[in-house]
Amino acid sequence: MYNETDLDKINLDMEPPAGEPDRQYYFMAKCRRSLRELEERAGRSFTFSVQTFGCQMNARDSEKLAGILETVGYVRADSEEADLVLYNTCTVRENANNKVWGRLGYLNGSRKRNPYKKIVLCGCMMQEPEVIEKLKKSYPFVNLVFGTHNIYKFAELLSASFEQQGMLIDIWKDTDKIVEDLPVERKYFFKSGVNIMFGCNNFCSYCIVPYVRGRERSRKPEDILREIEQLAEDGVVEVMLLGQNVNSYGKNLKEPLTFAELLRKIEQIEKIKRIRFMTSHPKDLSDELIEVMGKSKKICKHLHLPLQSGSSRILKEMNRHYDKEKYLALVDKLRSAVPDLALTTDIIVGFPGETEEDFQETLDVVRRVGYESAFTFIYSRRTGTPAASMERQVPEAVVKDRFERLLKEVQETAAQKAGALTGATEPVLVEEVNEQDQTLVTGRLSNNFVVHLPGTGELVGRIVNVKLKECKGFYFYGEMVESFSEPAV
Repeated sequence: MYNETDLDKINLDMEPPAGEPDRQYYFMAKCRRSLRELEERAGRSFTFSVQTFGCQMNARDSEKLAGILETVGYVRADSEEADLVLYNTCTVRENANNKVWGRLGYLNGSRKRNPYKKIVLCGCMMQEPEVIEKLKKSYPFVNLVFGTHNIYKFAELLSASFEQQGMLIDIWKDTDKIVEDLPVERKYFFKSGVNIMFGCNNFCSYCIVPYVRGRERSRKPEDILREIEQLAEDGVVEVMLLGQNVNSYGKNLKEPLTFAELLRKIEQIEKIKRIRFMTSHPKDLSDELIEVMGKSKKICKHLHLPLQSGSSRILKEMNRHYDKEKYLALVDKLRSAVPDLALTTDIIVGFPGETEEDFQETLDVVRRVGYESAFTFIYSRRTGTPAASMERQVPEAVVKDRFERLLKEVQETAAQKAGALTGATEPVLVEEVNEQDQTLVTGRLSNNFVVHLPGTGELVGRIVNVKLKECKGFYFYGEMVESFSEPAV
């Protein structure tokens, strides 16, 4: 899956290469030498644990970081008692930050029991200047801190942390650099996320992502296709194309290519059976993309289309660049082109200035669209965003009441949509043995609903036909009705 470089053959007496990714493989070799020296001193192998907070972009980044650690020689462990603990952080909402602060207190105690322990922090939260100041002041035991723009430099930074004492901090304000062909350790052998772009240009007034992830930059289509072709040869049958706004893919390329055109190219890769993507911004969802989705035999019948609010007035305050009517018209186009499409969404309750009338507009959209599920959030005030300084912040009691009413509406609608599938037979990609009941396996429909069915680990990674016998609101119990036909390997 990546540059098959033999680290033991790299001459560490020479200066590190200037070009990437060769430079990072040089530092992986250097890290391996440092790690071996520590392991000889300790008389044991060293372990690592990567903890991911936040979105699927972060999850994919964590697979890359884990790939580098395994290449260096660390052994994966589930426990935070590991010799190296890495937190890949999120900062979209305040509670994500609070989780990290809470875990760091625990890690300090663990570090005192293990003199070899390294604590590494990276990701979106680290891009906030106030976070760095708090780390310096209250958490000096952290070894290495870096952000979102220089993740590819992890081996180089880790090597430096082996050679110096104290906290090493390397935060970039932005970058236009994309480094290909670094190690990746995938969580699943049969499916994989694939970054197609990084950053965001939208600057929604409540959102900190553009400030911590930087401006949009698209990967070259040939690099994306090469990666997916390699994944397919390695047994992957489903890919999830990732970006903060995949619908604007390709706009900054020297030779622009639309997201719809990229999807057409990916669909031609024979061994790929399912294609998913997220996240889609409504303002950039083109008629061309809707047409491709309608004709495709591989694009999954699921689209995550964030609403955020049903009030046109609030949407303008949010800087979303569409209104209620445009959103509903877009849904009508999608339903017409893809009648069995499952729609999911994000909704924020309690945005500054939201009135009961605004909230009722949101409920109206939920009822009219009929979402299969929705991620509902209480507005989280993020320092540095325009919304943080807006007047008329909504009282907490009012927000909680609206949130509960919205949740009830969403759950009732979603249960009705799921129940309508009861009795149907649908293809399911089996993803894992069920954690609660080892006699069951768990998989997903094309529309992203979860299905539990009798089976063993031999089914994992295969697409099987399943009769949906019982709906439990947000998931199904089913039964395989035909032998599997689509092996992952």
